[in-house]
Amino acid sequence: MAFEYFIGNRYLITRKKQTFISLITFLSTAGVAVGVMVMIVVIAVMSGAESELRSRMLGITAHAVILRHGGEFTNYSQTLQKLRQTPDVTAATPYIFTQVMLRSASAVTGVVLRGIDPATAGTVIRSLDRKALDALNHTGQSGKAVPGIVLGKELANLLGVAPGKRVSLIIPGGGIAKLPTVRQFQVVDTFESGLYEFDKGMAYATLSDVQRILQVQDAVSGIEIRVNDIYRAGEISQRAAESLGHEYWGQDWMRMNRNIFSALKLQKTVMFIILALIVLVAAFNIASTLIMMVMGKTGDIAILKAMGATDRSIRKIFVYKGMAIGTVGTLLGTIGGFILSGVLKRYHFIELPKDVYFFTTLPVSLEFLDVIVIVLSTLAVCYVSTLYPARRAARYNPVEAFRYG
Repeated sequence: MAFEYFIGNRYLITRKKQTFISLITFLSTAGVAVGVMVMIVVIAVMSGAESELRSRMLGITAHAVILRHGGEFTNYSQTLQKLRQTPDVTAATPYIFTQVMLRSASAVTGVVLRGIDPATAGTVIRSLDRKALDALNHTGQSGKAVPGIVLGKELANLLGVAPGKRVSLIIPGGGIAKLPTVRQFQVVDTFESGLYEFDKGMAYATLSDVQRILQVQDAVSGIEIRVNDIYRAGEISQRAAESLGHEYWGQDWMRMNRNIFSALKLQKTVMFIILALIVLVAAFNIASTLIMMVMGKTGDIAILKAMGATDRSIRKIFVYKGMAIGTVGTLLGTIGGFILSGVLKRYHFIELPKDVYFFTTLPVSLEFLDVIVIVLSTLAVCYVSTLYPARRAARYNPVEAFRYG
């Protein structure tokens, strides 16, 4: 062991008459530990929120949609075949959507009605299970006078209906002479995406039933596609649209939800900067500890220099002590962050209002890269805080120490 590290270890164990410096050392270590722990937990929650929201969004929406300039387009069967043969596109399904009113015996509310093809929608939309798709498919093929509809769970609760009950679907100005069109639908099932706004304001019916009530015959609003790489959805959808012709264009899930994910990313960055101030305060404590130690060790520094110690060796002694404090604090904070994150992930004792947030509990996702960035940033701040005290100790003149010591 080099003598710099040996002396640094001795300085870490403070004598009884220097209890005050020892207390500041303990507080500095605790400050670094608390800062690192809080940063890991908060960043894990922010990462978990982003990951969970992305997962739920991709469960209720497609990876990308292919649209046509000018609105709806017909003869979409050939377009579907071309899209399914496009490289990196794994599935495609047509859809049509409109805004309608749903009325039950106890309530009335506005919803987004999406017409889907039950035979292919399950390959793109994951929030609808096979039971709901089969129920829609059965009502569509049986030719029943009352078509089927699948409601979001929160929407069904709001309307006070359950599977087997009927609701009235109202399309304002959708019929002859601009009079509202009213049709009866039977609730065949409900779905739950985990996103309150979707579960409260969305309903599904078969594509043919929606086309019939909208009187659009064989037209659709667009085609939803699923790709093999969600992070290349924009590139793939653009290439697929270009292969169909200049009148088509693509929009991926990141562009459709840009505001939400941009806000989450900004919040994550801001929280990291704010919480880094805790570590910065602890770094100031480390610097003050080392400065007071330099003032109390002038005699030792003079003796070491008289014995041939270089300025570099003196700097290493005090940098080593400061980094020892920072490393121990970072290690304790990392362990504490992992433990607290694991507790929050396993035991959901913090409940959030579902009509305000996207989640009812705190989502936690520890990402290795985030932990590495936090640890390295903390160690870098601690290292910078040691430079001035170490430099001051190295530049101390041993003659003055002997003269006034």
